[in-house]
Amino acid sequence: MSQCNHDCGSCQSKCDSANLIEPVNSASKIKKVIAVVSGKGGVGKSSVTSLLAVKVSQMGYKTAILDADVTGPSIPTAFGITDKAYGQDGNIMPLVSRDGVKVMSLNCLLDDPSQPVVWRGSLISGTVKQFWTDVAWGEVDYMFVDMPPGTGDVPLTVFQSLPIDGIVIVTSPQQLVSMIVSKAVNMAKLMHVPILGAVENLAYYECPDCHRREYIFGESKLEEYCKQYDIPLFDRVPIDTTLAKVMDNGKIESYLNPYLNDFVQGLVK
Repeated sequence: MSQCNHDCGSCQSKCDSANLIEPVNSASKIKKVIAVVSGKGGVGKSSVTSLLAVKVSQMGYKTAILDADVTGPSIPTAFGITDKAYGQDGNIMPLVSRDGVKVMSLNCLLDDPSQPVVWRGSLISGTVKQFWTDVAWGEVDYMFVDMPPGTGDVPLTVFQSLPIDGIVIVTSPQQLVSMIVSKAVNMAKLMHVPILGAVENLAYYECPDCHRREYIFGESKLEEYCKQYDIPLFDRVPIDTTLAKVMDNGKIESYLNPYLNDFVQGLVK
């Protein structure tokens, strides 16, 4: 283990990955940790993370979001959280949304959230670890980790340092979907993390008048790829201008979300 460079993709040895897991904060009791990932950016991963967390919270579970997308944190905006995190008894206290979802994000710590985070990878990865080890989350049934896109430093840190129970892959209905899914699937296999399901965002646009569906980004191949990679759960979220507005206005919890019902039921069973 002393020779570990944390680059699992180049590793020729077999280590006990459990030895790399960071201890959770002593004031935290977290039952399940689900990472929301994508092989590329721009597919609405934070939107899907927010929708999943709100759905699970509305089912009566104690829910939290660890925003690991340090350089592009958008979760506090979606939940209308503008307060700053504070310390108590040597711990960092998470912010709590209107309906009780606990959130920790770098934007909860910055004096000016509009300023860019110009940090090297090691510092970003260390910050994500601290969100796990230094934040007093309390009792949480389901924690969702909003991951940055790709398979770089932060995703690797999360997979190695947090006890991830499974991942949800977010895709879009473009031809690139095969690349998005395959990258996420292969990383999950490399890290020995179960794939719980896949959500296709921006799946289609439905006319509010005639209800005709337009497949702006192409016809979906999600079901085909889920069968290919043996992904048990999948669902689609269309382009919805109302969803975009509530996300921008910090009112995601007021959104009457008709999507992902069966998906979430399968996720928490």
